[in-house]
Amino acid sequence: MKMTLEEIARLAGVSRSTVSRVINDDPNVNDTTRERVWQVVKANDFHPNTAARALAGRRSRVIGLVIPQALNAIFADPYFPLLIQGSAAACDERGYYLMLSLVLRQADDTFRWLIRARHMDGLLVASALAEDTFLTRLLDEHFPLVLVGRSPAHADITTVDVDNVHGASMAVRHLAQMGYSRIATITGPTNMVAALDRREGYLRGLQAMGIEASAGYMQAGDWSEGSGTQAMERLLRVTPRPDAVFVASDNMAVGALKAARAAGLRVPEDIAVVGFDDIGPAATAEPPLTTVHQPIDQLGYLAASTLIEQLESAPAAETDRAAQHIVLPTELVVRASCGQALRPAANYAAMQRVPSEGGVTYSQA
Repeated sequence: MKMTLEEIARLAGVSRSTVSRVINDDPNVNDTTRERVWQVVKANDFHPNTAARALAGRRSRVIGLVIPQALNAIFADPYFPLLIQGSAAACDERGYYLMLSLVLRQADDTFRWLIRARHMDGLLVASALAEDTFLTRLLDEHFPLVLVGRSPAHADITTVDVDNVHGASMAVRHLAQMGYSRIATITGPTNMVAALDRREGYLRGLQAMGIEASAGYMQAGDWSEGSGTQAMERLLRVTPRPDAVFVASDNMAVGALKAARAAGLRVPEDIAVVGFDDIGPAATAEPPLTTVHQPIDQLGYLAASTLIEQLESAPAAETDRAAQHIVLPTELVVRASCGQALRPAANYAAMQRVPSEGGVTYSQA
C-alpha cells in the first residue's frame, strides 16, 4: 500500500502542508524539520513525485538536459553546443524551457529535488555510459525520459541515435579502398556507448577489408583535443607506424593533426586522418578533415520533440509507454586529410557537401 502525505506528516510529527512545502523545496522550512521529513520519506520509500504533481495541478513545462561530462568538456567540444541548440529549438517551438544540468547528476539531493519533486516534466540524457545507474533510478521513478544515444542494458528507454557502427566502418573501408593497410584508431572513452560502437565499427571495417586488427593500433582518448594529440603521439611510436588513423571524434582528430605536424609528418602524404562528427572546425582544419557526418542538431531536436510528444500524448498518470528507437544515418564527407584527390571543381561548383553514391560526399575544401 502506498504512503500518503497525511501518513508521512503523522510519522514526521508535522502538518500535511509542511510535508508539501518540503517536497516542493519551499525555502520557508527550517533545516531540522526539513531533514526529519526527508528521513521519513526515505525510510518509507515514499515517492513524492505523484503528490507534488497533484499539488501543482499543472506541468512545469521544463525539460532537463543532463550531459555526463565535465564542465570544461561541455563548452570546449563543439558537439555539445550543437546538441543543445537542437534541443532548445524543439522546446522553443512547443512552449517548453530547456534546463541544462551542470551538477553532479547522481547526487542524492539533486536527484531528489529535480526528479522526485517534479521540478521538470521530463529529462534528456546525452551520451549514455555503458553502465549507468542514473538511468536505472529514472526508470524506477517512472520518470519521462529520452536518451540521446543508446543503452544496451535498457531497451525500454526511448532513444535517438546515429548509426555509429556503420559510420565508423564506412570510414575505415574508405581508407582501405584507397590503399592504406596499417589503419589505426583513436577511440572515445571506453565507458561510453557511442565510443564502443565506433570502435566496433572500426573493427568491422577492418574485417570487411581483410585487414587484421592490432591492439597496438587502438588508443583511447576522452573526446578532447588534447587527448587526441596524446593518443596520436602514442600511435606514432608504434612499429610499424600506421599509415592512416580513424579518429572517433573531430575534436580529437584536430589534436591528432597537431601531433602529426609536431612530429614532422605531412597529412595525408605521410599519414592519413579521418574523423567523426563533421563539426565546424573539421572543414577549416589544416588540411581540411575527411570525416563522418552526423546530424548533431537534428539529434537534439528529435530527442526533445519525441519527449514532448510523450508528455502531451499520454495521461499524466501513465508510466508504461512503448519505447521508440530512432536511428539517423551517417555519411562520409571526403576532404583532403585522407589523401583522395577531389574531382574537378566544375563538377562541384561552390558546394560544400554534395551527395554521392554509397553515403559518401565530397567537399570543395
